[in-house]
Amino acid sequence: MTVTHVDIYRFSIKMEPFTIATGTMEYAQNTFIRVHTNAGIYGVGECSAFPMIVGETQDTCLVMAREFAKLWKGQDALDISARLKQLDDFTARNTTVKSAFDMALYDLAAKHAGLPLYQYWGGERKPVETDITIGIAEPAKMAERAVEFKQNGATILKVKLGKNAQEDVERIRRIREAVGDDMQIRIDANQGWSFDDAVYALQAMGAYHIAFCEQPMRTWYDDRLPELMKLSPVKIMADESVYNHHDARRQIESGSCHYVNIKLSKSGGLHEARQIHDMAAAHGVPCMMGGMLESRIALSAKLHLVYASPNIKFYDMDTCMLGHLEDPCLGGVKYEGYHLTIDDAPGISADADEHFLKNCEHWRV
Repeated sequence: MTVTHVDIYRFSIKMEPFTIATGTMEYAQNTFIRVHTNAGIYGVGECSAFPMIVGETQDTCLVMAREFAKLWKGQDALDISARLKQLDDFTARNTTVKSAFDMALYDLAAKHAGLPLYQYWGGERKPVETDITIGIAEPAKMAERAVEFKQNGATILKVKLGKNAQEDVERIRRIREAVGDDMQIRIDANQGWSFDDAVYALQAMGAYHIAFCEQPMRTWYDDRLPELMKLSPVKIMADESVYNHHDARRQIESGSCHYVNIKLSKSGGLHEARQIHDMAAAHGVPCMMGGMLESRIALSAKLHLVYASPNIKFYDMDTCMLGHLEDPCLGGVKYEGYHLTIDDAPGISADADEHFLKNCEHWRV
């Protein structure tokens, strides 16, 4: 089954402004592709650029996508390892756009086999309940938002922090006071704290029963994470410190994290994400399925990965609930409250809405 051509779309999704420690996003800077084959089937892929985290923009993804499409023309779509090696040999990093091409290959492979992707991998369904994220705002506003989520049926909060350590402690105090003790609270500093700020904030938050803290410091302080682990009453989850399974091994074996957050835009896609999962599982370190601002297309691929990955224990899969003002997906993941399900259609079980695509800038290579 050979690649005949690739369709590439500027897949911008309007959304309410969303703020984390490193910046504010006013629309999802996504790229959507279809990899067509001579078998008459195509695979779909989507990635979401988050420049302040991964360093790619929507425009860089679109440029690289056209280069990648040229490489794959006439190549065997079912030889996934060889196709991904072509991309890595062509350019370093660029993991966000690589993840869209990786996703399309796995969608094709599962469709060719006539199986949902998770079954193609030998996985099985399991209950998946996502957290819901509160962006950075004034403490009182964040507490109000937490109450709204609780009243709406949420049981797990993820709270963005990292702007100011003292204010962050107040944010958590106000939120815990507002929702009581029965909601799980996770926090994410998005690299926003110094070492001293992280020690202060995490020790002060110890009384508020925090499940874990994602990425408290910039990655250039990774060497200080073992020290922080000893001082913090809150468990540490590596996010930006782990892009691939080599990073995962270093973080785990150096005693730098309790958990690992897997994101397709960091790993370069499902292929490497599974290797991160396996590396963490071999060391007894649970993982979380995270993401950027993907639509339900990429979210569907992530749910298939979760079904096939027993060591993914935490689910941060609320992307499409975070103020997306448009839904460009057909089929795919369905939310039942904060629980995720998907039909057993072949592949990742999702595609883009043709009406939405008509208004997207488009290239065919």
